[in-house]
Amino acid sequence: CRVDHFTVSSNQDQTLFIREGIEVEHTDSKSIASKSASKLLDECKSTAKRQLSKDGADAASILEELTECVQNGIAAEIEMANEEVSFQATIRKSMADSWENYTCADDTVNATEPKKETKWRQRNVNIMIDRPASKIHVIEDFLSADECMAVENAAKPLLHDATVADGSGGSELSDSRKAKQAGIEVDWDEEEDGDLIARLSRRVYDYVNHVLPFDIQENGQEDLMSIQYFGRGPEDETPDRYMPHCDGDCTGLDFKPGNRMATIVMYCEMPELGGATNFRNSGVHIKPKQYAATFFSYIDPVKMKMDDGFTEHSGCPVVEGEKKIVTQWVRL
Repeated sequence: CRVDHFTVSSNQDQTLFIREGIEVEHTDSKSIASKSASKLLDECKSTAKRQLSKDGADAASILEELTECVQNGIAAEIEMANEEVSFQATIRKSMADSWENYTCADDTVNATEPKKETKWRQRNVNIMIDRPASKIHVIEDFLSADECMAVENAAKPLLHDATVADGSGGSELSDSRKAKQAGIEVDWDEEEDGDLIARLSRRVYDYVNHVLPFDIQENGQEDLMSIQYFGRGPEDETPDRYMPHCDGDCTGLDFKPGNRMATIVMYCEMPELGGATNFRNSGVHIKPKQYAATFFSYIDPVKMKMDDGFTEHSGCPVVEGEKKIVTQWVRL
């Protein structure tokens, strides 16, 4: 008998081989990539050595041939990797449609478990996705009942049918979104006097700046948006809901200054049935509690590239009860 040891990593594609003689080999995505790179370099080195052994070998031409060998090999590997990524993305997005329908239709489906948990100002924060250009957090007890009531009272005389962005800076009615909404201008002059809406809005920007390194200020930002969905029973053929969409650009392209790059959705009232929040391309199903908030950003703050669809999200149909949320879209 003998004992061997291996270390499990957090990388992808982990495989364990137990060979004759109880020799244990553990591989993962990084070790496979390293082995592939070593093989490529060895092949190119062998080519260079053969050239050096010839009479009259020119160092410059050998170096150029070595460089070309490496470039061609890397290009081929990248092309294969890109084809695989494209193929997997197509499958993922196709499956996301079915996943979206299933999780919205079955209210007994459990919420997605967080990747990790942390704290912010004594509040529990569940990290659902933590990618450079795609972050999804759920913050418990983000706002209070008094703040919710202040927003609802301010919105009451302003409620109208919800609209969506029309692509030219304006908005329009759409079948993809059925709800009532009202924009609420924050009176920042009243912040020092304890204005509830200003206090809530300040907390929003504090959290955004806690996650992203942009030092976002309230100046020039969109109004807070009060959005209300009403359930009319399971027989309603056109329930209040919001179909899958992106709040900003989610094509993986360069960020355009002045555009949205993060969102916070705060839940003041949740319905008895329906109303969950889905990020279908990330496989994240959120059944939020009252007074919680979902934060998601869709920009890589280092490369200034936008998310590639992982923060596309939707609001499941509200079947019974009312769903009242407050949303802040954040621009940079």
